[in-house]
Amino acid sequence: MSFVSEFREFAMKGNVVDLAVGVIIGGAFGKIVDSIVGDLIMPVVGRIFGGLDFSNFFIALKDVPPGTAMTLAEVKKAGVPVFAYGNFITISINFILLAFIIFLMIKQMNRMKRAEPAPPAPPTPEEVLLLREIRDNLKR
Repeated sequence: MSFVSEFREFAMKGNVVDLAVGVIIGGAFGKIVDSIVGDLIMPVVGRIFGGLDFSNFFIALKDVPPGTAMTLAEVKKAGVPVFAYGNFITISINFILLAFIIFLMIKQMNRMKRAEPAPPAPPTPEEVLLLREIRDNLKR
């Protein structure tokens, strides 16, 4: 079997295709969650805490050049190394929300699965029934 045909066989297996579809959908779903957090949740959280914008919480690890706006993007653009803990907070909230949504989806999918009835047990052979009867009689 040539390398190309072996690779084609591997790539066309059901699990690989399912994984590829899952990764693509997961990437798109991650963007949706990023938007929910960045555009809907964080502004509300910032408003609750007095108009704070978590994305601009950082500590400059070097002096910021004069005239540079004190936003994360401008400070990074000026080449100043930063400790961007606000971005970490936002990404952490993204992860928690994504994990919670996936948990709810899996829980719902498990609920929708129908419990398959167990297959009926095969009838007990007559020899076994006779042996059980003898055993029970000996116990008495």
